[in-house]
Amino acid sequence: MTTLVKASGLSKSYGTVKALDQASFEIHQGRIVGLIGPNGAGKTTALKAVLGLTSFEGKLEVLGLDPRRERHRVMQDVCFIADVAVLPKWLRVRNALDLVDRLHPRFERSRAEDFLSRTTVRMDSKIGQLSKGMVTQLHLALVMAIEARLLVLDEPTLGLDILFRKEFYKTLLNDYFDENRTILVTTHQVEEIENILTDVIFIDRGRLVLDESMDSIADRFAEVSVKPDRAEAARQLGPLSEQEMFGRRVFLFENGNAEQLRDLGEMRTPGIADLFVAKIKERSA
Repeated sequence: MTTLVKASGLSKSYGTVKALDQASFEIHQGRIVGLIGPNGAGKTTALKAVLGLTSFEGKLEVLGLDPRRERHRVMQDVCFIADVAVLPKWLRVRNALDLVDRLHPRFERSRAEDFLSRTTVRMDSKIGQLSKGMVTQLHLALVMAIEARLLVLDEPTLGLDILFRKEFYKTLLNDYFDENRTILVTTHQVEEIENILTDVIFIDRGRLVLDESMDSIADRFAEVSVKPDRAEAARQLGPLSEQEMFGRRVFLFENGNAEQLRDLGEMRTPGIADLFVAKIKERSA
């Protein structure tokens, strides 16, 4: 398995605030990795480190290179497109393509133009005149026209409604992703992307709380819906969390005995959002 990103003891402080605190993780080729955390958790700082946009302590290799010293070489095979909605509203679509063409050596303008020709986005339209759906289409056109091994997306669907958010990820998965490409994405809308993720990294206050593949999460964690008369028995097994849902108690367990858990009630794999909340509360306890 080819490792594209390898971080060891990654740390970064802004004054007395630790944005990253001894973070260690690996990202492998052909994976879709979700970097999940609340505002101020360190997600953007981690991305900036990977992109060579900030100093840090510790060791970090991106495609076998140090992004601080060899950023130009790193960015030959890394694609990072910020939200195009932040571009000047007077900028025309063709000028946005011109900009990316100058900035990224592997941008294939013809691919972007071909993608846009199948949409309602026009080359002479100004960014400020585009609907949210059109902004999504432009963002996708820019992303998919770059031949990169690692695609970094920081809150790519922020501000879009659910229809366009789903369309963004559907197109990205069907028309861009393959076994030779890797995607690292941060988002607040965890529920919308958990079905496309292969791995998740939870971060809170600069520290990694969880770093697991989706397959291992299914093996390691279980959510059990328990009838009220079995709730005390469930508590005796030391759950990560407990909540009430539709008149039943729902418990989340880590490394529980499957036979014991099945005896308590209906068992299933927890959603990423519920797991994230439980792990953050566990750390705060």
